[in-house]
Order: sequence, then C-alpha cells, then structure tokens
Amino acid sequence: METILSAKNERVKSWKKLQTKKGREKAGAYLIEGFHLIDEAIKNQASILEVMISEDSKELAMTSLLEDKQVLISKEISKQLSETETTQGIFAVIKKNNSPTIPILEKPYLFLDNVQDPGNLGTMIRTADAAGFGGVVLGKGTVDLYNNKVIRSMQGSHFHIPIFQEELTKWFILFQNAGFPVYGTELNELAVSYRDISPQAIFAVVMGNEGNGMDKELLEKTTKNLYIPISGQAESLNVAVAAGILMFALKK
Repeated sequence: METILSAKNERVKSWKKLQTKKGREKAGAYLIEGFHLIDEAIKNQASILEVMISEDSKELAMTSLLEDKQVLISKEISKQLSETETTQGIFAVIKKNNSPTIPILEKPYLFLDNVQDPGNLGTMIRTADAAGFGGVVLGKGTVDLYNNKVIRSMQGSHFHIPIFQEELTKWFILFQNAGFPVYGTELNELAVSYRDISPQAIFAVVMGNEGNGMDKELLEKTTKNLYIPISGQAESLNVAVAAGILMFALKK
C-alpha cells in the first residue's frame, strides 16, 4: 500500500481541492467520507479512483477489493480531508457521472428550483429514492450536488437514482407534452390541497427556494399548484419535510 504522511504532498493538495465546487468541476471528481458511503459506491459500481485510509483506521478498512487503489495517510491529513466532527478515517475519490441523456418517464420525478441548503437538497434526494421516484432534476440556483453536506445527507442515494442538472422549463414541457401533470407548491388563491389530488403513477412535483418559494414564471406553467394544510400555529414547513409528504402522498 502506498503511504503519504506529509500534508504538503501534491496528492494531498489535489484531494483538498475537491472540497470546493471549482476544484470538483476541474477534476471531474468528488470526495466521499466514511465506510457506509464507500460501501454504497462499491455496491453500485461507482468509478472509484482512490481510497485514502488513515493510519489509525487501517485495521478497520473493508476495501480489500480495492487494494490497488488504497493510500495510507497520516492522522493529520485525515483531519484536513474530513468535514465531520468525528471522522472514521476513510475517504474515496469518485469520478463524477455524466448526467443521464434520455429520461425514462415511467415513475414520478422531483424538480428542485433554487434549493440552496445542502442538507435540504440531500434529504429530498434521499426521500425521492425511498419513495421510488424515477429521478430528480436540479434546476437553476440549486446547490452543487457534490457539496460535502449534500453527499452526507443523501447517504448514497445519488448512486441509486438518476439526477439531472438542467433548466426546469425544458422538463415542464417534456412532462406536459407527454400528458403528465407538473405540480407546483405555493399557497395562493389558485392552489388546492394536496389531499384533493388522487395518487398517480407518473407526475412531477416542484419544490422551490427555502425563503422565496418557486420562481414566478415556473409557477405560471404548472398544471396545478398545491399546498399542505397546517393545523397548528407554525407558519410553514421545512421544504424537505413538505417534499416528503407530497412525494409519498401523490405517488400511486
């Protein structure tokens, strides 16, 4: 196994660049951390370029199938690569997947418009995976899919479900021309309760920005706008919680 103990090593510098969006885009790769995510990457045949194991975690490594890609690193390097409070001391560099080119409209889809909180994005993708959705589309202004907090929140769901990063207008047209509804989410005079919508096999639901909601132009193009009735005194729901309710309630 190759060993790197100096934090000034050029390889270490290249790994640290993957902590930034610019670095990830330039390298065409991203960083994952922890046994669970690496196990998911292996099970789903992700393109694993390197596996870095801290010297104090060597005996715990479960990546015997990737011995030719393993690098033993110092505790200091491990701390610099980790973005968690308590690191497991194992990391991997994963090659980015190209976005799928041909969407298959056989299941519902989740559209995300300008969602900026990494935790919310990751949670919604994970929930779409759990609900059996066909894909997720990240529209303009949405946080980077490979942000470290997004990766942790998804818990490997990006290995299971197609994720597109494109303009949502194109997807509205695609669904509506095929005869499938696109549901917006905003409480206004034209909105209806989600309880009034019968579960369906194929549709799209759009979740908007945490503070400002959906883009007004997109709202005008939806099939119908939905809201979730609130019985208590809270003014609103977290966008990821709302998305979970709608995904499970609307899917047939």
